[in-house]
Amino acid sequence: MAKTKTFTCTACGATQSKWSGRCEACGAWNTIREKAPLTAGPPAKSLGTKRGSALPLSDLQTQEAPPGRSRAGLDELDRVLGGGLVPASAILVGGDPGIGKSTLLLQAAAAFALGGLSTLYVTGEEAAAQLRMRAGRLGLQEAPVRIAADTNLRDILTTLEAERPELVIIDSIQTMWADHVDSAPGSVAQVRAAAHELTTFAKRRGAAVIMVGHVTKEGQIAGPRVVEHMVDTVLYFEGERGHQFRILRSVKNRFGPADEIGVFEMTGAGLAEVPNPSELFLLGRGDPAPGSVVFAGIEGTRPVLVELQALVAPTPQAQPRRAVVGWDGARLAMVLAVLEARCAIPFAGLDVYLNVAGGMKIAEPAADLAVAAALLSAREDTALPAETVVFGEISLSGALRPVAQSENRLKEARKLGFTSAITPAGGKAAQASGMQLARPGDLTAFVGEVFGAG
Repeated sequence: MAKTKTFTCTACGATQSKWSGRCEACGAWNTIREKAPLTAGPPAKSLGTKRGSALPLSDLQTQEAPPGRSRAGLDELDRVLGGGLVPASAILVGGDPGIGKSTLLLQAAAAFALGGLSTLYVTGEEAAAQLRMRAGRLGLQEAPVRIAADTNLRDILTTLEAERPELVIIDSIQTMWADHVDSAPGSVAQVRAAAHELTTFAKRRGAAVIMVGHVTKEGQIAGPRVVEHMVDTVLYFEGERGHQFRILRSVKNRFGPADEIGVFEMTGAGLAEVPNPSELFLLGRGDPAPGSVVFAGIEGTRPVLVELQALVAPTPQAQPRRAVVGWDGARLAMVLAVLEARCAIPFAGLDVYLNVAGGMKIAEPAADLAVAAALLSAREDTALPAETVVFGEISLSGALRPVAQSENRLKEARKLGFTSAITPAGGKAAQASGMQLARPGDLTAFVGEVFGAG
């Protein structure tokens, strides 16, 4: 039987069965190329199975499983990885250019190497001398890390086969060039081919491979999400340039909890760990002010307290402005609609600004009640007590729903000196001792109890 040919668009990565001058998916011209075979084949043996055969799960050889995790000694990094580095795993680290990905991974490479792990750092963006200068600035010039400066994927794989490192860091995947793919470095086809080759090497040789991926304007790694499904773990390195700290967030992890975060502070000597992020996010909060509310959130397995800031002001424009930083704009529109429909509190003719202090990004719906409290506090020009935390989910009916891990949220708040909390009725929050709890049943009751209006 004749082998079926496949053709791939070098612009968007779409696959089709025949060549054409124009891509049917993205509309680009002259971007269709025949998909060439990959240079590396599948592993001959993986976790006790042989090529062309399958075994029951109960028959897998325990001694043939990969060894245990390797810890870097950087607690924040180990936390995000799920307890340490897993052998034969592929990890993708994404982030905006200049956010500190290379600095973090160079520090991690030095930490793993000092812990006894054979480490190879492959850079395609810097010369070896430039990397040496950066290591000297970070005080890592004596770390036993091997350095390679190359972009040719075939040469890199040959080096990896000869060196047999236990940890490989590729900085970055966009600079890698596979000679069997007819497209420019950084294109979707090149990124996909390089990621597949490196992931296959990781599984075949039992080495952990960490790949750096730059984030596009749309916030995706390497344009379309053609790499994230190939790897075991996807980490995003986030942070605002105007703030001194950075957040390493896990969005996919086959070996640990997702949505875990690690917090680092950018200093002159590199990235320093922040063991208690809540203190950092609440630093300099000052006296109570209208529109300021402390939210007790959960990031992965860690409780984190952050300050939500709201500003409500009259607008001369026909269309009021809604500006959000660090939260979902659609969720803000929903909270405003519920306040107006269920509590008869209008926001028409008012500009609304919402900000999560410190550059933190919140995604969980447990912040609904804290956002509503901040909006009402700003609108009524009334400050909530400084020692109060707020959390809870708001439904479209105006009911307040309890959220998960209430006890952990309250325990973290109590540890930082907070004495009272506003949380929905129900759940396990009543078991927390040492905290004065206000537990309204719905949003109307919350407005009446806290702001004296119904």
